[in-house]
Formats: sequence, C-alpha cells, structure tokens
Amino acid sequence: MTAAPALRTTERPDVREIADPERIMVADGAMGTMLYARGVFINQCYDELNVRSPELVLDVHRAYVKAGAELLETNSFGANRLKLAQYGLENHVAEFNRRAARIAREAAGANVLVAGAVGPLGVRIEPFGSTSRDEARGHFREQMEALLEGGADCFLLETFGDLGEIEQALAAARELSSSTPVIAQMTIGQDGLTPFGATPEDVARALDEWGADVVGLNCSVGPQAILEAIERMAAVTKRKLSAQPNAGMPRDVSGRTMYMASPEYMASYARHFIQAGAKLIGGCCGTTPEHIKSLVEGIRPLVPRRQRRPSVRYQLPNTQGADELTSEHPAAAGVAEIPFARRSRWAGKIARSEFVTSVEIVPPRGVDATAMLEGVSALKVAGVDAVNVPDGPRAQSRMGALMTSLLIEQRVGMETVTHYCCRDRNLLGMLSDLLGASAMGLRNLLLITGDPPKMGPYPDATAVFDIDSIGLTNLVSRLNKGLDPGGNSLGRPTAFTIGVGVNPAAFDPAYELRRFEWKVDAGAEYAITQPVFDVEQLERFLESIAHVRIPIVAGIWPLVSARNAEFLANEVPGVVVPESVVKRMRAASEKSKEHAVAEGIAIAREMLDRVRGAVQGAQVSAPFGKVELAVSVFES
Repeated sequence: MTAAPALRTTERPDVREIADPERIMVADGAMGTMLYARGVFINQCYDELNVRSPELVLDVHRAYVKAGAELLETNSFGANRLKLAQYGLENHVAEFNRRAARIAREAAGANVLVAGAVGPLGVRIEPFGSTSRDEARGHFREQMEALLEGGADCFLLETFGDLGEIEQALAAARELSSSTPVIAQMTIGQDGLTPFGATPEDVARALDEWGADVVGLNCSVGPQAILEAIERMAAVTKRKLSAQPNAGMPRDVSGRTMYMASPEYMASYARHFIQAGAKLIGGCCGTTPEHIKSLVEGIRPLVPRRQRRPSVRYQLPNTQGADELTSEHPAAAGVAEIPFARRSRWAGKIARSEFVTSVEIVPPRGVDATAMLEGVSALKVAGVDAVNVPDGPRAQSRMGALMTSLLIEQRVGMETVTHYCCRDRNLLGMLSDLLGASAMGLRNLLLITGDPPKMGPYPDATAVFDIDSIGLTNLVSRLNKGLDPGGNSLGRPTAFTIGVGVNPAAFDPAYELRRFEWKVDAGAEYAITQPVFDVEQLERFLESIAHVRIPIVAGIWPLVSARNAEFLANEVPGVVVPESVVKRMRAASEKSKEHAVAEGIAIAREMLDRVRGAVQGAQVSAPFGKVELAVSVFES
C-alpha cells in the first residue's frame, strides 16, 4: 500500500483542533475488522491483545497512519470492568487501557493525535437495568483515567445506544479533566433512530447540552443513513459534527459476513458529510486502511494543505498604488519582482481601477479549434478584454487550457485568463508547465484545485492533487519572485497575474472565507467568483472579506432555458440559483425557446448592472459555446 498524502502539517497538531468547528480531520477505520482479518477470532478478548500481541495492534495503527489518518482510536473499545469480566479479566482494566494508549501513541508519532476509545458497558443502567448511574460513571472513570495515563489526547465515546449511559460517560470524562476534548458518538438504525428511539435531533441537542466538544454518529449503518442523520443534527447544534459509518450493511457471502461498500464509495460520501457539516470523518466496522486512504484522497480538494492564520497584505487598488501589490516574502537575491500593473493589459486595467470584462469559452473536445477561434475573434471585435479558458471543467476531457490559450493569443491576438488546476499534475509537472507558459508569454492565471475525476466521464482516472489551489498560489507567487519550490533562484522571475476562484454562495460560508484568507495570504492578487444569481448574497460576501479585500471579478451566467437553470441549481457544485430565478426561466420556457433565451439574457444584464459598482469586473460565461449570448450581456 502506498502512503496517501496527509492532510496535516509536519508539526504535531494542537489537541484543540479536534474541537475546532472549521478544522476538517480524518480519523481511522475499524480495529476489530483488521484484527479479525489477521486471524483473531471473535470469541477472544480483543482488548487483551494490547498486552498479549501488542505488535499486531501496532501494525494496524501504523497502516492507518500510512493511509493518512490524523486521529487514531486506541484498541480499548471494550476495556471496561464489566465487559472484561466476561473473560475473567476484570482486574486488568488499567493495564489494558494504558497499553492501548501507549501503543497508539507509538504509532502516531509526531503528526497524529490519539483518541482513547470508550464503548458502552454492555449492561443496561437505571432506569432500564440494575446498574446505577453512579456505578456506570465510576466504571467509565476507571477506564478513562488509565487512557490518560497512557498518553491519550482526547476521549472518543462511541457506539452508544442509550443517551442516559453516554451522559454518565461524559460526566466521568469531565470529572477527570475539564480540558481534554470529548468526542461523543451515538449509533442509529436504518430508521434513523437510536435503539432507545431517540432522533438525530434529540442526540445532537442532548450531547451539546452535556458539553461534548464533538457530537456525531458511528457504526450500525452505512454512509447514506449516517448522512441523512447528520444533516438533521447540523440544523440544531453548532458543535463540531463527526461521522464514522460502517462500510455499508453487512451481508452473508458464502457463509461469511462481508461489508460491501468500496473505498471509492466511502470517499464519495465523505465529501457529502463535509458539505452537510461533519468535520471529523472516519470509518467503523468493515472499513480498512484502503477506505481511509481513498477517503483522504477524496476530500483533499476541500481541505487546505496548510491551516494557518492569514496575514493582511492587500488593499483595493484605488486605495494603494498598484506597484505596491507585493507579498511579504522576499524575492531571490538580485531579482526585482515585476510590478502587478506591468504584467499584462488585464492587470493594468485592474491596477487602474477600470472595469474589466471577460468571456469564458471552454476548449474544444478534439483537435479542431476553428469554431472556438471564430468565437474569440467575435469577442475581440466586441471589445471584450480577455477570454477565460477553463482547465478540464467538471473533469471533462478537452484540449489543454495552456495550449488553448496559446492558440488564442497567437492567432487572434487577444489576452487570455488561463485556468490552471492541480488535479492532473504533480508538483514537478506544474512547475514545468508554468515555466514554459511564462516563456511563451502567457501572463494571466486563475488558479483552482480542480474537480475530482469521478465527476466526469472517466471516473477511473486518477487525480494527483500534490497541492491544492492554496499551495499552487504559493508556488506561482514564488515563481514571480524568481524562486523555485525549494527556494532556489530561477535567475529571472515569471510575470503572472495571480487570480483565484471564490464562491460567495458556498454551502459553508465560514470555511469559504477561511480558504479565501489563505489564498490572499499565499499571494492571490484578484479573484473571480462562481456564477452570481443573488446579488445580496454577493454583497454580504464582499462585506465579509473587507479585511483581506483584493479585486473581485463577478461571474455572470446567461441562462438559456428552465432546464439549464435547474441543472445549475441542482447538479453543479458551488452554484446557487434562487428559486425566483428558476421560476422566471420556467415561465419564459413555457412560451418558447426564444423567450427563455431572452429572459436569461435579461437576468444576466440585471446581475451585471447591479454588481457593477461593487466589483472590479465581470466574467460572462458563453453557455454551450454561444459567444453571441455572452456578448449580448454586455450590450446595454
């Protein structure tokens, strides 16, 4: 198994990141599944293996670290006095738990946190059973104390079915330490209810009230049921949410119980979990290091490579000289960075606070670029400033954005804004591309992470994602200072204008803001938004970025039909089309195709008129390659 690139920094994480509601973190998968696969039958005490076969447990932990897990659970799920009594091992509670934490700590090294895993007692407590609440709390406290002694960074209470029981576990954790983070997870059935009938909303409210730092769900069911419950929990709590589903529901296959959800399937749901609000993601029964590796790879586009606070370095061009738009990192010795305003005509207009216009045209699917070049020529005649060239949007296979941009600039003589993504190239490949692009005269870049291949027609294609758009912004900023990724002098700097994407209608506005801050901190000089259909939403976003404001170019998309509007609203990530706009397009479409196109143009013009005073420019998309529709948006 090859190691998955980790989502963490090289420094040991701060334990407080576990409770940070914006910090996405990946936990490990199943321990019991892995031990069973290594020949440990289910009639044995798995917790005893911490003493009897520690290397076996250590190997499992190491496999999860290699897969990219940032949080390891100790092998102590059943290591409480009542469960160990079933094997005559009740006097080994402290020994088993201390060893569990120390083994996990050894595997974790400097970069990974350790969660002390605590499961239910295996008996019913009052009022449903004979074990009192005080007795239950004492059993939990005994186990947790040993986990802390062994080096656990936090507690993970998992697979609880009774809210009354997990309340005592939480109370025991708080009695031991008020500062140790506690992750509290219940389990639900396919009906979305706990074994005692509590709803996801009941669970979220109770665990929030009792002081859990992270509240969530694990085990019993697969990703779909967990996702639906997480969406309900997110509506009633501000606590960080966690999701650790099984690898689907177990099935009997030739007499063996098998979990059928593939690593790729689990990874696809991990992205849904994050979008629904869960920021601690992992696996439970049936999940393996392969599942965690795929999960890590699947969510990398959503996670910044370096999680750090931004430094504020930019102001709007009309309040600061354009030649002063430089970053805090020094250029190579003897190298003068080319001022922003002098890098291209596009940059010059932005620096002079002039309104810039561009039209997005997707590259051709084959080798014949004739039709595209004819469309670009029409844009030049119409006085549009630049052509935006996407880089494999929605993971489609098209002519490369760099080569397409060169064709446009050399044959039509019109500047391009070249989208460049991290999906298809490793770090060395990107460095080579960018140096070549600079030598050939390309100047304007829009740096993006890129859509995962599974969105496109070739889902088996691999994604690289050595870095994301934030890391790529850092790379290009260094090249503009004459430095390669290793800090070595290139002899002559590149002269790229550094643009980034931003989504004012993001599902998680706080996370989008933090990523935008990181992009500015990395060296972004302007930003282009996703298509804007709600101006008030854009205005709120502009207010939120006032402290790190760089020039903003608003994305405008002329709709052509009700079906087009519904597709954007429901199937294109990051695009929000208000219901009022969809209704207008439906009404127009009922009349005729021509009425629908005219209404779409009218809506786009309204958007352009309303945003003109608030942004630096507009990028208008050419739907289905129809350049004339984009041009008509600019016509009064």
